[in-house]
Formats: sequence, structure tokens, C-alpha cells
Amino acid sequence: MNKYLMRLGKITLTAAAVLALAACGKNNQQNSAATDKNVLNLSTPSEISIMDPSKAEESVALTQLYHTGEGLYRLGKNNKLENALATSSKVSSDGLTYTFKLRSDDKWSDGSPVTAQDFVYAWRRTADPKTAAGYSYLFEGVKNFSAIQKKQAQPDQLGVKAVGKNQLVVTLDKPVPYFKELLAFPTFFPQQEKSVQKFGKDYGTSSAKMTANGPFKLTKWKGTNEKWTLVKNPNYWDQKNVHLKKINLRVLKSPSTGYDLYQQKKLDVTTLDGSHVANLKNRKDYQVYTGGSMTYMHLNQQKVKALQNLKIRRALSQAIDRKKLADKVLHDGSTVPKGFVSTNFYRNPKTNADFANDAYVKDGVSYNKKNAQKLWTQGMKEVGQKKLHLTVLGDDTDASKKVTEYIQSSLSELPGLTVSVNNVPKLNRMSRADSGDFDLVVASWGADFADPINFLDLLTSDSSSNSGKWHNDQYDKLIERSGAADANNKQQRYQDLVDAEKILMQEQGVIPLYQPATAQLWRTNISGYVWNPAGMSQGWKEIKVK
Repeated sequence: MNKYLMRLGKITLTAAAVLALAACGKNNQQNSAATDKNVLNLSTPSEISIMDPSKAEESVALTQLYHTGEGLYRLGKNNKLENALATSSKVSSDGLTYTFKLRSDDKWSDGSPVTAQDFVYAWRRTADPKTAAGYSYLFEGVKNFSAIQKKQAQPDQLGVKAVGKNQLVVTLDKPVPYFKELLAFPTFFPQQEKSVQKFGKDYGTSSAKMTANGPFKLTKWKGTNEKWTLVKNPNYWDQKNVHLKKINLRVLKSPSTGYDLYQQKKLDVTTLDGSHVANLKNRKDYQVYTGGSMTYMHLNQQKVKALQNLKIRRALSQAIDRKKLADKVLHDGSTVPKGFVSTNFYRNPKTNADFANDAYVKDGVSYNKKNAQKLWTQGMKEVGQKKLHLTVLGDDTDASKKVTEYIQSSLSELPGLTVSVNNVPKLNRMSRADSGDFDLVVASWGADFADPINFLDLLTSDSSSNSGKWHNDQYDKLIERSGAADANNKQQRYQDLVDAEKILMQEQGVIPLYQPATAQLWRTNISGYVWNPAGMSQGWKEIKVK
């Protein structure tokens, strides 16, 4: 599953960075942009690609699907699962069988009832290789999914079945501790078979060629336009808790344009870049959201043999002043990381302590120029080199250029090391990272669901996301144990992941750089928004405009 996790995480990070909102208090000077208090005006970073739950692969489409559809669960505050179409669930003692009882009062936008069979149809369609569903890999662990993908079994053999109209039974091949968290993601939502069959290959290509069963219906979207509207769905089972009459959305690719429109009261929220933050951070409508993402640096141990030396890797990490990077270079609300797994993301099931605190290894993320130079000198002597040249690869965005230039300046303080930077388009950077064509590469990750495994799985030896080719047998064993022998023991599994994170940082398998944050202006007469650091992080369902 590793090679696919990276794709979804990047998409989730984009969504969190641009669309994250929050509940705020009162401020008479910051009234709503809309004249109608039941209307909200938002922006998105790009167009909708497709409104097909099986085929959507980017943040804007997935966010719209989350609000026009309804699955078994929704995400409440702090990533807490809340019943949606599921009214209750039962899990077998071995963690392999899930039985869900479904509510009977939800309807499709054409008035027909949503049933358990709609889930069965949707899941089989997504698992079918013919559908070419980009995120079908999320079904890994559901019985027979792997065999279906290899065309060794038929889609109707997937481990999901309807028992009557209102009971869904799911069977897994192996325990998946975070399985319920996945069920709040649009890929697992039901689909109306007659609608999919009616529109065929055109299903989900416009608002007229889809059906909805969620809080809102999509209107005014013809497939390519940069403006559309979500309107309250009168057939939604929980419509009493949907307070907005509609949400107007428009595509905006520039934070400066968004800020201008916010000042003109044409938008209710705008995402800020670093140039705005210093002057606006003391305003009452200023908000910062962190958690669920990380920007870090891979060290290519396969291409650059010197990077196999632990002292050299530690020296590179300790030469970087992360506080200065976050506060002075980015100054957008980003924070200093405590490890590879972000803070404000996952908690100890027994003590409620932050995972990042439990797994904290100070030397793995601390700045110590003097010790870095000492370690570098020792490490270079051990590998028999006096000089080394490294190139830092990054994206060609303004923010990435700032980061790579700062890294260049910091690492150049190490004796005998010269550093250059190479900023390229994101797709090029990703391709080069995948092929190992780099020395050091800056990457970002946004979590798909609230579990440390979503980060730590990226650095196992067989993960295609492990671009630096770092390897540690004990780390691999701990990750494997967390999903096998200890999968049904919450506390022991948690300890496995804490121990794995500590090994990763002690061995400097990767260099965490900063924990990204989203800084925004959000009108203070808005309440009811739910933001989460992982998965579908934007919850618009219960927003109110006062």
C-alpha cells in the first residue's frame, strides 16, 4: 500500500492548506460577505476534475464529494468519528468482520432511498480494475480485494454484502486498525447504480449527471467552469442541522487576489501567504491551523555513499535551525517539528498524550551548529572524504525556493561541504525523487487518516515513498507487528509505532524540516465549522452565518 499512500497524502495536504476553515466568535466589524446570512462564499485552488467517488483523485473534487455525499461516518472535532448512515456497528473479536446497521431515512436527490446495496455496488465498482479507480488501494485488507486487482477473482467476490436494505457486512483478510477512519472518505460512499448506468462514461462530469445523498447538492457546474454552488439538499436525512442555504465557490490561484476579495467582502475566508502574516496575525479574524502534515528532507543513501554514515546524517539535521526557518523564513505560522509524525495528530489511547511528545527524540530535530560541525568532521573522516558536494532538490514555488535556499545556507556551514539548489516543477521533483535522481530532496506529506502509520509506513524498506532508501530491520519489524500481531491491541500497537518513530529519528532516516500551517482570515460571525488535521479536513455541514 505504501506507494499509493504518498499520492493521497499530497492531495489531502493541498486541501488542508487551501480550504481549511474554523469556527470563530463575534466581531461586528467583520460581517459576512453575503447579504443573505444563509450563504457562504469560499474559494478553491483549482477546478473540479470529476464528481465520481470512484474516480476523484484531487482535493477540490473530494471536498465537494464529501459535502454532496454521505457515507457510514463523518468526521467530528479532533477526528472523532460520528455516525452518518451507520446507526451502529459491531466488530468481531478477531477484527475481521464489521456489521453496520444503516438508517432508513436518507434519500438520493431523486427521492429514492439509500440502501446497503448502494454501498455494495459502489465498493465493487471501485474495486473492479476496469473502473481504474485511482484510490481503490484504500480497500487493501477487504477480503479478496488483492485477488480482484490481480484479476484472480471477480468484483462480486469482494468482502462486502447487503443483508436486507439496512445492514451492511464487511469482511477483511486481515485486521485494519484504522478501517473505520477510512469509511469517512468519499471513496467509500454509496453510489446509485441506476444513475451510474444511465450516464455511463459521462457520470460525474457535470452537476446534471450525478446524484447526491449528502448535506448539499452541486449546481451550476458544467465540468470545466471556475464557479459553482452547493445548495442545501432537501432529501438529506439530517437537514435540520444544515443551516446554510448555499455555498458559492470560485477558483482562485493567488492569495493576493483572495485577500483583495476578502477586503471587498466578496469572500468569507482567505488563505494568507507569509507576506501577509506579519501585519495581520494580531487581528481577531486571523486563524492558524496545524497538524496532520510535515515537510521533510530525504537523504539519498543509494546515490551518495557518504549519506550512509549516521554522523553525517545527524550533522546535516543539526545544522538546520528549524525555528528560524519557521519564524523568519516562512513566517506563515509553520512550527518546529518534534519528529516525522506531526503534533496535534494522534494521542496515546491510555494517557491521551500527543504521539509526537511520546516519540520525541531531541537530537533528531534540534539545532546545534557546533555539534553538527563536530559530527560532520568525524563522519567525513570515517568515510575517507575531505570534501563533498550536495544538491538540494525542491519545487519551483516561492515557498519552496525560500526553504531550499535556507537549507543551502545552513548546510554550507559544515566544513568541506558545498551545496547547490535545484528548484523544478512539482511533477518533475516527484518523478526525480521516485527514480532516485537526487542527493537531497524536500518533500511534503499530508495524512490521509489520523493514525501514525500513515506517516511511518512511508519509510519502511519496501516503500516506494522511501526515496532516500534508508533501511532498518527493527523499524520494519515494528511497523509489520503494528499491523499484524498487535493490530487488535491498541496500547501495544501504539507502543510499536512510538518505538518505530524513535528509531527513525535516532538513525536520522529522514530530516523533518517544519510542520506546515495554514494561516487565514475568517470572518468572525461564522460558527459551526469542523477542521481536522487528517482525512477530509473540511466540514461545512453545520456552519452558521450570524
